[in-house]
Amino acid sequence: MSNIATEVRTGLFIGGEERFTTGVLRVADPGKKGVIVGEAAAASAEDVADAVAAAKAAYPAWSALAPQQRAAQMAQAIAEIAADRDEDAAILSRENGKVRMEAWVDALVFELRWNLALMLADEVDDSKTLPVVPGAIPVSTEVSYQSLGVVTIIVPFNWPIAILAASLPHALLAGNTVIVKAPPSAPLATARLTQRVAEKLPAGVLNVITGEDQHMAGLIQNPDVAKVCFTGSVNGGKRMMEMASKTLTRVTLELGGNDAAVLLEDAILDDAHLDRLFAAVYDTTGQICMNAKRLYVHRSRVDDVVAGLSARLKRTVLGYGLDEGTTMGPLHSPVQKAFVQDLIQEAKDAGADVREFGELPGGELAEGNFVRPAIVIDPDPQLRVVTQEQFGPVIPILPFDTEDEAVSAANDTWAGLGGSVWTASPAAAQRVGSQLVCGYVWVNDHGATRCDLRAPFGGMKQSGMGREQGIEGIRAFQDTRSIATIDPEALAAMAH
Repeated sequence: MSNIATEVRTGLFIGGEERFTTGVLRVADPGKKGVIVGEAAAASAEDVADAVAAAKAAYPAWSALAPQQRAAQMAQAIAEIAADRDEDAAILSRENGKVRMEAWVDALVFELRWNLALMLADEVDDSKTLPVVPGAIPVSTEVSYQSLGVVTIIVPFNWPIAILAASLPHALLAGNTVIVKAPPSAPLATARLTQRVAEKLPAGVLNVITGEDQHMAGLIQNPDVAKVCFTGSVNGGKRMMEMASKTLTRVTLELGGNDAAVLLEDAILDDAHLDRLFAAVYDTTGQICMNAKRLYVHRSRVDDVVAGLSARLKRTVLGYGLDEGTTMGPLHSPVQKAFVQDLIQEAKDAGADVREFGELPGGELAEGNFVRPAIVIDPDPQLRVVTQEQFGPVIPILPFDTEDEAVSAANDTWAGLGGSVWTASPAAAQRVGSQLVCGYVWVNDHGATRCDLRAPFGGMKQSGMGREQGIEGIRAFQDTRSIATIDPEALAAMAH
């Protein structure tokens, strides 16, 4: 066993106090088999109930503040967040597997999203008045917004800190109190950072839970929980919705994607654009919900795309996320490694042109969750590498002849998270982009690096429901309240 077994240790944070547990989650290093990065507290059902009670107790005072007052406290809570970013990133890289720079950006995006949410403070309480309609409606009605209560936010392992900030600041600014559940396989950096923020807010406003999923039902099914915001797999989202139905707890679900990138005949394929396409596919070893997962390329440009991606893949250095020179880390879990290997083998067995790149690392990394990145050229569209979300470093490249054919193929999927159009023509970008059935479309780019953090983001079809970010992200944590006042003159006129 590793001698750094307890190097990183995190507790629960409930009602303003840190709490440690007898049982712990042992967090495995995805790059080094048998190495434990640290230990996180493992909450019991009682701990979860305590967190809900703490959030419920803190809610009246927090929700009674003006949004601008909440924003001021929230700004103060993250004022010094950058001071620990290097350490946050190092821990996240070790528990997640991704390269240090990506882990650093993960933590940076938390701060960016938080501050962008605070810019919306003046819009939070926007209301409107519906005037009297003489002879028909003898009342004037004010339609305003109210917060929901206690909210649970559940984040995944891949970009946990950045993803948390797509909803946490919006929920708090809207006047709710929150329980954050960090991912069981990579909880350490998220729990640490969230606790540092929570310590600077009133007790109970922000609480942190880590633990095994079987003890977490109370985060969804406690009648005092008004809403759960879940980011994760499609099957995980279905389970959330099923559990939430028992108590009619509301849900926002940001689930998997099978994003299509459509490269038209006039796509610009210079180095800058090819770098963007490469990042859109292979960032975080392919483990991002909004990565490009299928490339539909005009037949005349397939060779250009294959050559461009191949040149970049030849420079890929598979290795440990914290090591200098590593450009691609391991997959997060052995299960995911096996799944991606199966997809690649299935494509080979079906006779597809599969090209693999890079060298698997040896030594202490030999049994890590590493997979050589691959491209699969012109596969049968029924293969799983096309129809399922790979969540790994492999991409199918599918040729098309007409624009209509490309749009039809791009939309022929269970998913509807994101998509992109690559073209020199703004008109073509608008024409094709507006036909893609998904929540977010990029032009000449794709993925998390170029996501407008002010814009609503979320999926259609089985990629989920609800929106995060922007004023829409705040409205997701509010409900309307209508107050109607009788107008005596209008009422009298109707009586005649």
